[in-house]
Amino acid sequence: MHERLDLLSPEVRANPYPYYAELRRSAPVCQVDPGGMWAVSRHDDVAFVLRNAELFSSQGVRASLSAPWLEHNPIADSMVGMDPPLHTRNRALVARAFSTRVVPRMEALMRRVAREFVDALTPGRELDFCAELAIAMPSAVIATLLGLDPSLRSRFRHWADDVVVIRSASTPERIESIKTTVSDLDRYLREVLAARRVAPQDDVVTDLLAAEPGGAALTESEIVSFLHLLLIAGLETTTHLLSNGLRLLMERPALEERLRRDLSLVPAFVEEVLRFEAPTPAAGRVTLHEVTLGGVTLPRGAPIAALMGSATRDETRYPDPDVFDIDRPRQLLLAFGNGPHACLGAPVVRAEGRIAFEAILSLPGRFERVDRPLDWIASMLVRGPRELWVRYVT
Repeated sequence: MHERLDLLSPEVRANPYPYYAELRRSAPVCQVDPGGMWAVSRHDDVAFVLRNAELFSSQGVRASLSAPWLEHNPIADSMVGMDPPLHTRNRALVARAFSTRVVPRMEALMRRVAREFVDALTPGRELDFCAELAIAMPSAVIATLLGLDPSLRSRFRHWADDVVVIRSASTPERIESIKTTVSDLDRYLREVLAARRVAPQDDVVTDLLAAEPGGAALTESEIVSFLHLLLIAGLETTTHLLSNGLRLLMERPALEERLRRDLSLVPAFVEEVLRFEAPTPAAGRVTLHEVTLGGVTLPRGAPIAALMGSATRDETRYPDPDVFDIDRPRQLLLAFGNGPHACLGAPVVRAEGRIAFEAILSLPGRFERVDRPLDWIASMLVRGPRELWVRYVT
C-alpha cells in the first residue's frame, strides 16, 4: 500500500474489509493511522500477538483509552491494561461474576427484555433498534450483575458512547463531554460502593468489596476501575452484535426464512455474525522486546493494533470469508480475543444474541431498514452504527 491507511477515516469505518484484505495481501504488518501504530492483519499473527503477553504487553490498551487532554480514565487502569501476573490475580476476582452459573441466572431477565420489546411493536412503527433492544438488553443484564440502577439506561449508553471514542474526539464540545462522562461515571460508581458498604447485596460490587486477593483487600480505585470496564464492555459487545446481526438479517431474506423455519440454527447465525462483523475489531498491545512478526522486525515499545476484524475474514482460515454462511464449520473465533485477555463475558453475549434473535424470528412480522444513512461509531474498539432505524411490517 502506497499511503498509510487511516483506520478511523469515514470510508474505512463504513466498510473496513476491503482495506483489511489489502493489508493481508500486501502489508500484513505495517504502520497505520491514527498514531503510526503497527497493524497486524493476518489471523495467525493476530492470534500470536494476543496469546503472548511476554512479548506483547496489554499496556498498549492504555493508549487507545487515553488522550493528552484526559487526566485520568479508570478503564485504562483496569485489568484490560494489565499483564500477568497482576492481570491473572485481578481476572480471577472478576471471573466469578461470569461463571457458568451466570447465563442460566440471567436468561429469564434476557427473555423478559426481549418480550417487552416485542410487545411494544405495532405494524408500521419505526424505531431505533439500537436504543430499544440492542442497548436495553445488555443494560438490564449488566445492571443486575453489578447491582446498578437499571433506570439509568440512557446514561449508560451516553457514558459508553463517550468512552469508546476517546482517541477520535476532536471537537471541544466532544472533549468536554468525555471529561464530564468520566467524572460522572466515576462519581456514580463510588456512590454505589459507599451504599454497598452500608448494605451489602448479592452482586459483583459486594463481592469485590469482600475480596482479599493475596490477603489484601482491593482499594476503592481498583474496584472502580473494574466497574468502569465491566459496565462499558458489558454494554458495547452485545449492543453491536445485536445491531449488526439485525442489519445482516434484513439484507438476507432467504436466510431469515430459513431461520424462522428452524430456530435451532440461531446459535450458528450468532456465531457467523461475530465472525463477519466482529464487534471489537482491534486490540491494542505494545512490544516488550524487539520481535519479528510477519517478516517485519518491530522495535521494543512499538504500539500494535491486532486487527481481530481482519483475522475473522482471513481467507487462509475461512474460505470465501466475505460470504455470510451460517453452515461454516465452527472453529475458535478471535472475535472475543484470545489468550490471557479472552473475553470473560463471551457466554453472556452469545446468550443475549440467541435470545434476542429467537424473539425477533418468532414474530409474525419482520423488520425493514428505514432509509437513513448509517453513522458508524468512530472507534477502533467497537464496530457498529450509532443508530439502526427500522420499520416493523406485517
